[in-house]
Amino acid sequence: MNIGEASERSGLPSKTIRYYEDIGLIRPERGGNGYRDYAATDIHKLRFLQRSRGLGFSVEECRQLLALYEDKDRASIDVKDIAQTKLAEIDRKIRELTELRRTLEHLVHACHGNDRPDCPILEELSDGG
Repeated sequence: MNIGEASERSGLPSKTIRYYEDIGLIRPERGGNGYRDYAATDIHKLRFLQRSRGLGFSVEECRQLLALYEDKDRASIDVKDIAQTKLAEIDRKIRELTELRRTLEHLVHACHGNDRPDCPILEELSDGG
């Protein structure tokens, strides 16, 4: 199938599919005319990549997961390690975002929001308070 049909079946834009090919995540066959010819296995990989990216895995992590998926002799602990590392990263980001929210909420409440020029938000941004 051509890239348009592969895009439709996988739910990924053609540009993303070309990018994944450029970086070696997928390798569609080429027809005699030089056009890409995507097989059902390519569509499956593209969906796998789409779901992996949707869970926040980086391109390199997706590469590792795809390699493990294709390795029938893999140990599931290798997959679990990647997922646990990602989970810890997400937890760290949540903590950081929670702290950012608290700080910004404090600044918003400290600002009177009136016609006067005094603004604790700008003061914090300008010199750290």
